[in-house]
Amino acid sequence: MTVTPLDILQDHKLRITNCRKEVLAVFLKRKSALSHADLEEMLKKDFDRVTIYRTLKTFLESDLIHKVLDDSGASKYALCAHSTESNHSHDHEHVHFKCEKCGKTKCIEEVTLPNIILPAGFVNKEVNLLVQGICDQCS
Repeated sequence: MTVTPLDILQDHKLRITNCRKEVLAVFLKRKSALSHADLEEMLKKDFDRVTIYRTLKTFLESDLIHKVLDDSGASKYALCAHSTESNHSHDHEHVHFKCEKCGKTKCIEEVTLPNIILPAGFVNKEVNLLVQGICDQCS
């Protein structure tokens, strides 16, 4: 069964707007991490940058997307794996892969990160690992 933007919004009990549906459609189609600028470029005819920013903020707060580590310095976002499945248990601690040829950054859910034990007094909020190389589409 193909999951639609409408399914995802309803599943997360979010208000349905054209911008939210279009942003989700882009994430579902591209299947790679996108920056605010990427989305703005693709959707600028229909939505202004503030509306897209607010949509990303809502999606982050609703655990629909997560921030992706990238070497470019710009924040990128990826659709959480659970957003396309009925199971909502997940974490964001997985490998991200950036292709040196096409420039796309993708989540690699199949690779788990080791459990990191921090010294007393430190609190782990998020763990990131970026692997760079050539993706399966470019090799």
